[in-house]
Amino acid sequence: MPMPERHTSHKVVVIGGGYAGTLAANHLRMRDDVDITLVNPRPEFVERVRLHQFVAGTGEATVDYGTLLGEGIQLVVDNATRIDTATRTVRMASGRALDYDYVIYAVGSTGPVPSSVPGAAEFAVSIAEFESARRLRARLDELPSDAPVTVVGAGLTGIETAAELAEQGRRVTLVCGGILAPSVSAPGRRYVAKWLSRHGVAVLEANVVTEVRPDAVVLADGAVRASALTIWAAGFGVPELASASGLRTDELGRLLTDETLTSVDDDRIVAAGDAAAPSGRPLRMSCYAAGPLGAQAANTVLSRIAGTEPVVISVAFSGACVSLGRRAAMRQLARKDDTAVNVYVGGRISAAYKELTCKLGVSKIRREARKPGSLLWLKGGPRPEQPASAPPAVTSP
Repeated sequence: MPMPERHTSHKVVVIGGGYAGTLAANHLRMRDDVDITLVNPRPEFVERVRLHQFVAGTGEATVDYGTLLGEGIQLVVDNATRIDTATRTVRMASGRALDYDYVIYAVGSTGPVPSSVPGAAEFAVSIAEFESARRLRARLDELPSDAPVTVVGAGLTGIETAAELAEQGRRVTLVCGGILAPSVSAPGRRYVAKWLSRHGVAVLEANVVTEVRPDAVVLADGAVRASALTIWAAGFGVPELASASGLRTDELGRLLTDETLTSVDDDRIVAAGDAAAPSGRPLRMSCYAAGPLGAQAANTVLSRIAGTEPVVISVAFSGACVSLGRRAAMRQLARKDDTAVNVYVGGRISAAYKELTCKLGVSKIRREARKPGSLLWLKGGPRPEQPASAPPAVTSP
């Protein structure tokens, strides 16, 4: 009598429980022989796209993982400190180690306050992380409503933060560094500038903060502006787990992968979301791209388990939306390659659209938990080859 076939479970550790990692974990449940562990430093999911609301007190930004994760996924609340590729283990800050057959690297991005700006590390607070956003909310609760607040960085995050606070009656200065909203079209930029001006936000273009003091900021032109609270929203970084694990990264620290999101150093490590740099040409850091990249990373792992060839990434953009308080927004339209066109939609209809997209970011994860493989997204076709004259920037381990 033949012996029954032994059931083998494939261990996959997903590092990072944001939009990409959580969706990837749910997507992996398309096979019933995958043992899925999700590692995240917090016990709750953070809706990062709502952190400006959380800071201003106009909304919350956390969701119970119990409502997001599919049955059988183990949540480990801990910090991954190293991926040991030799032993196939993920080392934790607690001392624990998790064995893996595959890793999905979805550690996301951060918003570091630069140490190169005197006083910034001591007196400015980033809005990119939930813990620092909680500090900002507490600080704002202590400040008089007319206390001057400075937001550094005029990308979409900085604009949303400044607008949210201005609508609450705060005195806000937005320091741009360069131009306001550099990623949007000139008509869209004018719309945003007009809204900010109408709500009393002082927008300082072509200027940078050269020093942060407890009660002021110093600008490159020598001006000293009062600032009871300085919020840093300029630029993004990524955790250093990849480089700490001896894996090659781009200059920002994103894991360098091929077009299937597989690490160029180890085919058992697959990246997703903001921390992935496929062919050294990462997609825009965004909630919009995180879901499809999470699904595609999971598909790559599932293909390797099945012994089939993984497909290359295919994500097309349609634009971006920046909220302007609770009653307005600017929806910037774009080509599939994320290049802005001179068309935008402003006002309440875009505010409703922005709220819908925020809700969809979470509801897509929930739907993936109920029905793995259900996520659909706009495909962009093969990405153009990297020009020979511009090789990807690589940091060696």
